[in-house]
Amino acid sequence: MTFSLEDLNNEHIDVLREVGNIGAGNAATALAKMVQKKIDMDVPIVQILSFEDVAAILGGEEMVVSGIYFQVEGDINGNIMFVLDIASSKVLTGMLMGRDDYSGDLDDMDYSALQEIGNILSGSYISSLNMLTGLKLKLSVPSLCVDMAGAILSVPAIQFSQTGDKVVLIETILKDGNSLVKGNFFLIPDEPSFIILLKSLGVLR
Repeated sequence: MTFSLEDLNNEHIDVLREVGNIGAGNAATALAKMVQKKIDMDVPIVQILSFEDVAAILGGEEMVVSGIYFQVEGDINGNIMFVLDIASSKVLTGMLMGRDDYSGDLDDMDYSALQEIGNILSGSYISSLNMLTGLKLKLSVPSLCVDMAGAILSVPAIQFSQTGDKVVLIETILKDGNSLVKGNFFLIPDEPSFIILLKSLGVLR
């Protein structure tokens, strides 16, 4: 069976949105436990994007962002990127380290914290997929890069050229009072994995 992201309909999108909802909720819960605070969450926005449009979503190719990159292996294969703008990165690490001032530059300790947070939050999404689908999935060791969006996107672009031209974006906003963390969660499965994923969710036969 041939299937691509071009074939996704509203039912498919609704199911992916629900997966994003549950994954984001689990991520918010995991973050709340880490920082020992109540974390609120906006309803995630799910979009299907051309890979060439991802940089624009992140603010342009020259926008400096934090990108945490994983490979997904198991019953489905693909890649995950969890991308934060620098302001969100500072808020997130500041929350973890108990800072009230988020204006300072990121240092080595912050980078280590971002990698660990990205690992936990992305793991929350994967755990949601495991629970909802019964699939066995695992993440590789995370790779963190703080650079211009164009440079960060060049890493998955090499592998991505072999899988298709679309990605699933789950945009999640987490709140600690007036402080916002905007996380962009990109799921990039290969096309055979999309068939397996949608079949396991009951929306493709």
